[in-house]
Amino acid sequence: MPLTTDAVLTLIQQVAAEVVTPRFRSLSESQIDEKKPGDLVTVADREAEELLTAALLDAYPDAVVLGEEAYAGDEGLLGRFRAADHGFTVDPVDGTKNFVNGSPDHAVMVSEVVDGEAVRGWIWQPEHEVAWVAERGAGVRRNGEEVVRAPAGPQPQGATSIWSRRGRQPVGLPPLRGSWVCCGIDYPRLLEGEADYVLYGHTNAWDHLPGSLMVREAGGAVSHRDGSDYTARSESPGLVVAADAATLRLVLAACEGIWPRTRS
Repeated sequence: MPLTTDAVLTLIQQVAAEVVTPRFRSLSESQIDEKKPGDLVTVADREAEELLTAALLDAYPDAVVLGEEAYAGDEGLLGRFRAADHGFTVDPVDGTKNFVNGSPDHAVMVSEVVDGEAVRGWIWQPEHEVAWVAERGAGVRRNGEEVVRAPAGPQPQGATSIWSRRGRQPVGLPPLRGSWVCCGIDYPRLLEGEADYVLYGHTNAWDHLPGSLMVREAGGAVSHRDGSDYTARSESPGLVVAADAATLRLVLAACEGIWPRTRS
């Protein structure tokens, strides 16, 4: 049976309460691994993704579920997801490094995709007890309250986590600050006005589809570094997430010469 938007949020919260929050600041060394140097994964990531994926496939047996950890074991999953008419992304613990280091700045994220476009998105920040939910054409809500992002001013403040901010900077704009090193925190902070744009080198669907839908529904804009639209089927590098379309255009021009490496 199809799941309502509220039912998916409840599912996410229940899974987080069962297998994520009990491990916060309680992980043993044996419960933490590296997929590759510096790329951490924990027992909480794996268990949460398994539970969420099973529940989504039970409700939508024909959908393709792209989980971050499943992709790590089967890179062909990404192609099947991009080709699918219906799919979901699952990021079971976004900001795993924060989670491991005892920072509350982590989140569980899910998006639903139809014909390559995100139509619903969920970000649950369990330690902050804040839920962000978006539906295409119906806006974005923070703990049930509608959110609209005000346009940025003529000198927008940008954030990034993907290269040294020494030296190269946006032309004519304030220096970049560090992001919160977690898309499930970055996107909400932009919506709350703590940054006016965020730059990313990677474009992983599980990281960006929930938040990019929310930003667009709140009046913001998202594109690749070349100005093309970001979708579930995107393969272009680089991403700009901005408070509004005018800021997006300004940032694309100001940052043209400083894009970082684009490995995921």
